[in-house]
Amino acid sequence: MQKPLADLLRPQNLDEMVGQSHLLSPNALFRKVIESGKISNMIFYGPPGTGKTTAAKIIAQKANMSLYQLNGTTASIEDIKKIIADVNSVFTTNGILLYLDEIQYLNKKQQQSLLEFVESGDITLIASTTENPYFYIYPALLSRCTVFEFKSISAKEIEKGLLRAAKTLKITIKEDALTQLALGANGDMRKALNNLEFIAHSLKGKKTINLSLVNELIDKANINYDKSEDRHFDNLSAFMKSLRGSDPDAALFYLAKMLEAGDLIAACRRLLCSANEDVGMAYPQIIPIVKAAVDSALQLGMPEARLPLANATILIATAPKSNSGVLAIDAAISDVKAGKGINVPRTLQNTHYDGEDANVKGQNYLYPHNYSHHWVKQQYLPDDIKQAKYYVYGDNKYEKALEEYWEKIKK
Repeated sequence: MQKPLADLLRPQNLDEMVGQSHLLSPNALFRKVIESGKISNMIFYGPPGTGKTTAAKIIAQKANMSLYQLNGTTASIEDIKKIIADVNSVFTTNGILLYLDEIQYLNKKQQQSLLEFVESGDITLIASTTENPYFYIYPALLSRCTVFEFKSISAKEIEKGLLRAAKTLKITIKEDALTQLALGANGDMRKALNNLEFIAHSLKGKKTINLSLVNELIDKANINYDKSEDRHFDNLSAFMKSLRGSDPDAALFYLAKMLEAGDLIAACRRLLCSANEDVGMAYPQIIPIVKAAVDSALQLGMPEARLPLANATILIATAPKSNSGVLAIDAAISDVKAGKGINVPRTLQNTHYDGEDANVKGQNYLYPHNYSHHWVKQQYLPDDIKQAKYYVYGDNKYEKALEEYWEKIKK
């Protein structure tokens, strides 16, 4: 059985990989660690077809370790035990590197079975997931790994991979067909190669792939604003900035370009983002309204999807603006990253029993609903940041009303 083109052309070293320049550039920390040969436990997080499996295989070869592979969708406790049984065997003298694909599908007990051997260093774990690892991976296992994000591969980088593949297949691809094929992959190199291989099988002696062949395979409008990655992201940026700048005409124009290109998902994501980032607390009711418009668009599909999305675009562009929420959460995240506020105040802890050695008895939490206006003064922030101020009321009508209300209550 013939191997898929994506497997035949799988890169054999880091230089052959496309995309992930933030990880693979010569000065990147990730690359330096791999080239040192001293491999630690890692989690690769990102969409499919971005090089996670390829990177793991290259790392195992670079470190001269015995590579074992499991997939979370099919792996069992018995599969994990078989690998553990090989620890310290004559066949794994340089150590075991376990590549665990789709780790999010392993349950807690399965993930826990690896913990002892990962912690002792008997097994070096490289796990990959398309889901947020902080939500799906057992915290004790996650704390022993370094997370690296693999990003969708740019169209320009996918074009490079497609040209390399075309050379192997001894065919040529016209420039407009190459662009469309790269864009149609949506950042997935494997998908791009699979599409190329499928079209190549249909050539019947011909040596050139043209745009019409690509369009037959990829159900997507011809994209004339997105010939290069920069123009694609320029359009997204222009759309967001037009919404933020309260220019409904410009925002509608950039929305139209996305919809004509078939980029419905990007339009929906940008609208949801702008409703929260740019309007936010100036008109918080806009958030469920835009969400409803996006849900309607996704349910309707094109061309009807343009109707709720146009309404949402006009609503955001003409709404009052406030970024107070963005500034507030970014300030709080900064303190979290700095290691502040580790200990939750005693009054807020989820406990109702005091041990014999407790210096202070009783949680002493004050239930706000028992007080006038449902508010009582007490400390909520940890001691080391109890004076921190993250949220500053904006200068719009809604937030000013909130500020006046709470000033009156708290005084």
